[in-house]
Amino acid sequence: MLATGTLLVAGCGRGGPGGGDDDKVSGGKIVLAVLNDQSGVYADLSGRNSVEAVRMAVADFLAEHGDQALTKDIEVVSADHQNKPDIANSKAQELYDRQQADVILDVPTSSAALAVANVAKAKKKVYFNIGAATTELTGKQCNKYTFHYAYDTFMLANGTGSAVTEQGGKNWYIVYPDYAFGQDMEKSFTAAITAAGGTVLAKDPTPFPNDNFSTFLLKAPGLSPRPDVLGTMQAGGDLVNLVKQYNEFKLRDKGVKLSVGLMFITDIHSLGPDAFAGTTFTDAWYWNFDDRNRQWADKFTAKTQTRPSFAHAANYSAARQYLEAVQRAGTDASDAVVGKLEGYSYDDVFARNATIRAEDHRVIHDVYLAEVKPKSEVRTAWDYEKILRTIPAAEAFRPAGAGGCAL
Repeated sequence: MLATGTLLVAGCGRGGPGGGDDDKVSGGKIVLAVLNDQSGVYADLSGRNSVEAVRMAVADFLAEHGDQALTKDIEVVSADHQNKPDIANSKAQELYDRQQADVILDVPTSSAALAVANVAKAKKKVYFNIGAATTELTGKQCNKYTFHYAYDTFMLANGTGSAVTEQGGKNWYIVYPDYAFGQDMEKSFTAAITAAGGTVLAKDPTPFPNDNFSTFLLKAPGLSPRPDVLGTMQAGGDLVNLVKQYNEFKLRDKGVKLSVGLMFITDIHSLGPDAFAGTTFTDAWYWNFDDRNRQWADKFTAKTQTRPSFAHAANYSAARQYLEAVQRAGTDASDAVVGKLEGYSYDDVFARNATIRAEDHRVIHDVYLAEVKPKSEVRTAWDYEKILRTIPAAEAFRPAGAGGCAL
């Protein structure tokens, strides 16, 4: 349901250029809305803790700019879209209209994300997608007001699909959730695997959400030829269920290795690192990568009692970048803010060597090829990943123009 009140009023009164007048800031305040899954399979990887991350961004923005901030009246509101595109559509309209949101953030589940992009376009309001992976957001369904922030299916496949195939995983069996995200993942991974010299022997859609993958898992070792790799494109709670059953059926012992298309640190924590040990995957950000990340993660943990996923860090970063763009524009008018975002380059705690591409609104940044450590190598709580290499921003994402976006 829609939050019935503001989750945060960060300051009172107005300051900075224009003194917060209504002609500079609509309604005399800036409203940031987080729309995501707060009760289902994606609640742990983002959910209410992403709302907390956005609150942190507001506090840090105001601490940095002080009396020079365009306004000190900044509110954070949120709603639960339950991973359903029709609910996402209606909640987005409520947030923009009734809650007077200037920007919507997050929105996991690609079908829901695309629905919100259409609302943003119609309302001419800014939308930063963090939680969804479909490349359609920067492809044929791109629009002036939508920005794709953290990751996408091309990035995941370009890192993981290519690396696993080049390391000897030549024959794949892919299972994917049967909605926009999974369909896009299947296409992206098939392309990357084929380009690296591998073969997709079979592919099957699975229900979403789902708690029983036995039909698909038992099929894998019986395929002829037998696949080297089971490529699972599920995420969140669905991924946890699948991996639990993969281990119960002892598929690794039967010669079918596991490759995870999309992994969050919360998934590893749910089952423990040994359930994923040795699995290679592409991560958009890791809390223990360096001192800068650790310092921010410690602040996040103090507020939430958990370590942040890349979605949490990306929501923080996107909120900061939106507020900084408003500050540069001297107004929260959408067209002016978009103009300050397009082509902007920066480096923050989440997005290293980042640029917001003007051509398609894809935010490109460094990403990481990672491997899950076995429990025996975990020295610090939640330190589950070994970073194998950094994939530079220019290599990580689909080239501008390749997706058919026409802004």
